[in-house]
Amino acid sequence: MINTRIRTGALLLGIGLGAMLDAIVFRDLLQWNSMLSATLVPDSLDAWRVSLAADGLFRAVAWALALAGVVSLWSAFGRPGSLPSSRVFTGYFLLGWGWYNLLEGLVVHEFLALHHVRDLPARVPSYDWTYLIIGGLGFIAVGLALSRRPVPRRMADRRAGYERRGTGAAGT
Repeated sequence: MINTRIRTGALLLGIGLGAMLDAIVFRDLLQWNSMLSATLVPDSLDAWRVSLAADGLFRAVAWALALAGVVSLWSAFGRPGSLPSSRVFTGYFLLGWGWYNLLEGLVVHEFLALHHVRDLPARVPSYDWTYLIIGGLGFIAVGLALSRRPVPRRMADRRAGYERRGTGAAGT
């Protein structure tokens, strides 16, 4: 049960933090797109307000997913049982981030065409495909490789909760 909670937490944290990093890099720092930049060009104050509201909603959902990941991890650490290795945790984190990139790229960029990786000032289609291949499939491949080959650890080195502290029923 503890491994399921940690894996779920790592996946959710990867999705949430990946989405936030996407927004910070592509929307804020590079200013290549906004959430609706392919359908609503921010060329007026009203359009800009709608675009900012959509970006804010996106960030709120990303933050909520990351918080859900933290809550899942927090609940797992208080329970007895063995913890996965850092390598496995990183693998699941990258799986979450990669799945976010792949689904966001396919659904938002290609299917719904709400925005593209680089919309502003003009769309560059090769950026969408690079994002899908490297950020989506690449992260998923690395995540699978890391999560499927756990490094063997002694059980005493990877304990959580009461077992780690040496208190309670498990530690006596």
